Amino acid sequence: MTLVKFNPVRDLLNFEREFNRMFNALESRFGISRAPEIDEEYENAVWMPLTDIYEDNDKYTLKVDLPGIKKEDVKINYANGKLSISGERVQESETKDAKWHRIEKSYGKYYRSFTLPEQIQEDKISAEFKDGLLTITIPKAEEAKPKEIEIKVK
Repeated sequence: MTLVKFNPVRDLLNFEREFNRMFNALESRFGISRAPEIDEEYENAVWMPLTDIYEDNDKYTLKVDLPGIKKEDVKINYANGKLSISGERVQESETKDAKWHRIEKSYGKYYRSFTLPEQIQEDKISAEFKDGLLTITIPKAEEAKPKEIEIKVK
């Protein structure tokens, strides 16, 4: 029995990369202003971690699934309104007395990026990593928070 790794996310990433390359080539050929360059880490990524994003009155919160990854193997970067998460999950080595029947986890380099709203407190972005869950908290700027207006009855 031959082991075949099926990774649908890799196929989607490859499709997106090819689509981006095609449009970048058209932009440069016809002199249209180019979008910012695609990150090298994005180009080399094999998989993307699943992410939940939610918002309340004070902050945005991202919860990124990174099971089996150590804290020191996670790189978080924020620049020009873009938050990126990258790293690598190394595949476990096979033992000589056992053979794998199925491998469903994604291994290799991962990358995920998010464009953040302008009205945030960049200097107060924080991250916590526990039990394979990366939680990133992005506080909103005061002008972005909803305001309550009291209505006076006469």
